[in-house]
Amino acid sequence: MSLQFINAEKRIHDSVVFPAFDLSVDAGKVVAVYSSVNVREQLIELLLEKSKLSNGEIRVGESGISENRTKIGFFFLHGGLYERLSIEEMVRFTKQLYQSDESLEDIIQTVQLDSKRHIKIKQLSYSERKRVQLACLLMQNAEIHIFEEPDQNLDLESKRIFLAVLQQLKEDGRSAFILTGNMESAVTSADAIFRLDENGLHAVHTLLDEDREDSSSVSESMPVRFEKIPTKVNEKIVLFDPPEIDYIESNEGQSFLHIKGESFPSVSTLNELEARLLPFGFFRCHRSYIVNLQKVREVITWTRNSYSLVLDDAEKSTIPLSKTKMVELKEMLGL
Repeated sequence: MSLQFINAEKRIHDSVVFPAFDLSVDAGKVVAVYSSVNVREQLIELLLEKSKLSNGEIRVGESGISENRTKIGFFFLHGGLYERLSIEEMVRFTKQLYQSDESLEDIIQTVQLDSKRHIKIKQLSYSERKRVQLACLLMQNAEIHIFEEPDQNLDLESKRIFLAVLQQLKEDGRSAFILTGNMESAVTSADAIFRLDENGLHAVHTLLDEDREDSSSVSESMPVRFEKIPTKVNEKIVLFDPPEIDYIESNEGQSFLHIKGESFPSVSTLNELEARLLPFGFFRCHRSYIVNLQKVREVITWTRNSYSLVLDDAEKSTIPLSKTKMVELKEMLGL
């Protein structure tokens, strides 16, 4: 069973939240969509609207929704739990509500809360509450699981449990759809990652370290033009298209790519990045900064020797522009 988006889009008045896109989340797969909070909220609203009409294979878009085939479960960032109930009472209530055949004992052990099963939810830590929420989701015995920021602010043990649950869902042939604004979370959790914004849906390419090593010998014998910029997130290499990058900063010898409010450590030096990105409209505006000129909205003069660039991003980022580079920039702009 799968979750399918078919020509799905969202507009608010004259503003495009995200244009029409197609995406399929197949059984046994974990797919993550990396997006802003606004996009995430609109996607969830769309999914909730469709799930009210069908417990089956959800098809969002022109083709409508198929006949009932399976169930869908939601794991919200702000999940509703009855704080006066104990862990066992909450999970048992969920079991009765969904008339589930799942084992109460097995699920409580899966989220590793057996020793605290009689403790009231209001007495639990944030991470423990999220584990109770995960137990309630598993009790629903759904085929499709929608996760909203599932590992946000979790402790390490709870993250480990969440990843183990995802692996078990995959082995059971179920599917998971993760909505997150954190690239590290997406890379750690998902088999496939996509970025969704006002420009549409785009695949985020990753490589495991061993994949990069295997491909190095091939690249030596078959040289190709490689335009994506690699960054490292956990044990994976995440590849970004140059136009995605807002600016690059060097801090204590480490280069960081800034993309939509997040920063990613680069495997290249600032000088190497400058050489690679020059053909894509990037400019070395300061000894520690490279900027995507397509993202610059304003040039601010503070004093005769002090300048800044204001970017057209959500944070309206301000980065320094050195005096010598100001002269060069004026020449480039024909001023």
